[in-house]
Amino acid sequence: MTPLRQGLRDGLPFAIALVPFGLLFGAGPAAAGLPVLPATSFSVAVIAGASQFTALALMKDGAPALIVLATALAVNLRMAMYSAALAPHLGTAPLWQRALAAYGLVDATFACADAAFRRHAAWSVPDRMAYLGGVAIPVCLPWFALTILGALVGAGLPAALPLDMAVPLCFIAMVAPGLRTLPQAVAALTSVAGALLLAFMPYGTGLLVAALLAILAGAETERRWGRPA
Repeated sequence: MTPLRQGLRDGLPFAIALVPFGLLFGAGPAAAGLPVLPATSFSVAVIAGASQFTALALMKDGAPALIVLATALAVNLRMAMYSAALAPHLGTAPLWQRALAAYGLVDATFACADAAFRRHAAWSVPDRMAYLGGVAIPVCLPWFALTILGALVGAGLPAALPLDMAVPLCFIAMVAPGLRTLPQAVAALTSVAGALLLAFMPYGTGLLVAALLAILAGAETERRWGRPA
């Protein structure tokens, strides 16, 4: 099986998991009275469910634009770590290919690529790019389509249906198996505890503080025990 076909196969289950919160994100702006174009443009430009939901919630609460941007960036800081982790595998690819890879780099594509690149150490850079593109197709394209569909149906989805839980549950399912070292575990536990304890802070700014505390805790644990993350 070619790397592209393997990527398509590995990414397909995520397309199914995207259905509930792709619809939810599209329906959210529509229910708030926003037209279809802004909602779909947001998904095309960002492709990051967690930060999109966070930014949408803050905008609904009337948070200042600076708070919305800062919080969304904090939620997406993990993308910088994803990029750093994949750089040794893709660093020699042409610039335009690396730009496309960065655009399609989300939790699902990183989780699949990181595992596949470890399994297939003999793959060439074109093979790795083909695999990453294969994963991105069933992950990114359905996200766009589901956002449009959700925006069209708007408030038709039951408000009491807790589909928004799909976002954190899916994220936990992908991240938890990757917590292989003590610094990683300490950082994860610190971020969870900090987010819960600081939930009283306005406009979700507790997430920013919790993220900073998690980074510091993980770095200090690595410094003391010498276990690289």
